[in-house]
Amino acid sequence: MHAKDIMSAPARTVRADAPLEDAVALLEEVSITAAPVVDEHGALIGLISELDLLRHQTAGPLAGEGSGAPRVGEVMSGLPVVAWPEANVTDIAATMVQQGAHTVPVVVDDHVVGVVSRCDVLRTILPTDGSAQGEAQRRLDAYAGGRHRWSVTVHDGDATIGGTFDDETEHAVAEALVRTTAGVASVHPAEPPA
Repeated sequence: MHAKDIMSAPARTVRADAPLEDAVALLEEVSITAAPVVDEHGALIGLISELDLLRHQTAGPLAGEGSGAPRVGEVMSGLPVVAWPEANVTDIAATMVQQGAHTVPVVVDDHVVGVVSRCDVLRTILPTDGSAQGEAQRRLDAYAGGRHRWSVTVHDGDATIGGTFDDETEHAVAEALVRTTAGVASVHPAEPPA
């Protein structure tokens, strides 16, 4: 599995010249712990986290008077650990552990295309029934051209597919998509086409 398969996209970023209040609002709105910081051209230049904001707050208030108000670029951490869309999730997990990173921006040509969090990685390497079911359903819906033709439930790693199929190929592909989902140990045979 690769970064592009688990990343949150499009990435929510904040400009370096934005007031700190914009960063706080973004973290609260999206329920994330850190956000990529970009320059006026959209290129990644840093990361601002809850910890950065707390460090700044202990040194003084979040908002100053008039034009002296602190900006995101003054408080952010430097250039973060990054990944590219084809990066292996296992490698990203190892990097997170080695570097103590909570959030890894996914970049193409210095522009952020997504973000991988520790929770994203954990759902992949230690999937729950809920995350496995959600991913399997997403795969089935994508195979059906964005429609919800089949349903899938996962209990204790055992998946059950509901719905009817037009032919054996469609049936086999749907079962393979569910069987290869992280967290699925077995698949109850779906009803084959009549």
